[in-house]
Amino acid sequence: MTSEFKPYANESDVLRIGDLEIENRVDRVSITGDVVLTKDQAGLTLAKELQSLIGRIVKALEAEKQLPDTVKLKPVKVVKNPFA
Repeated sequence: MTSEFKPYANESDVLRIGDLEIENRVDRVSITGDVVLTKDQAGLTLAKELQSLIGRIVKALEAEKQLPDTVKLKPVKVVKNPFA
């Protein structure tokens, strides 16, 4: 359920809406994939989930007192697999 997803709260939450994958980070929220909003109850349900998620992202951004113009994204750090 999307209500447990708190934008920018951690580096671990992943949410799926349709075939969209929403990844939480402390400096960004990444949305990848696609979703088909059909003209039926299933499409309405997905649309409302997206609306709720985007609304919470906007609220989180608006709540920041000193929101920078842009964020410099940190490069991805590759670590050795400890299980290999």
